[in-house]
Amino acid sequence: MRPVTPFLAAVAALSIPAAAIASLTVGARAPDFETQSALAGKVRTLKLSDELKKGPVVLYFFPAAFTPGCTLEAADFAQASDDFRKSGAQVIGLSADPIGKLAKFSVEACRSKFAVATATPQLIAQYQVKMPAREGLSDRTSYVIAPNGRVIYAHSDMNPRDHVRNTLAAVRQWRAAQP
Repeated sequence: MRPVTPFLAAVAALSIPAAAIASLTVGARAPDFETQSALAGKVRTLKLSDELKKGPVVLYFFPAAFTPGCTLEAADFAQASDDFRKSGAQVIGLSADPIGKLAKFSVEACRSKFAVATATPQLIAQYQVKMPAREGLSDRTSYVIAPNGRVIYAHSDMNPRDHVRNTLAAVRQWRAAQP
């Protein structure tokens, strides 16, 4: 069993009750993946390990583009994108939507501020974010992944309200703990 560092204990304090915590726990290795993404409407290949070389990644899964909660969450992440960048992190949204729909969503809802990518069924399974009631969709789960590939924060809640605030706090706490 890994010891709980003061940083991990502090991050855990940000968490909501255990029943709502994402399946990948703090300290778990985030599965690497490669998929199609869109930023400002432009499609490209995205590989998590390449993105982690730039700093921590806020990886958030959402059920479907252009639905009310997902559009609100994307707008909130877009509004906070400068704060994430100032903390050295980048945001990547993941949904089972086709890349064409996500390219449009990247412009309209994400305001061309961050990439959104296609989550394959395998990726949804690896991250343990399958929505129980809807085949092929992910639930709403946000992870903060450190450059070493370890999960430093996880939050699952279908209400998009706390995802941005909590992940930004986790990124800032992680950054403050760095030498």
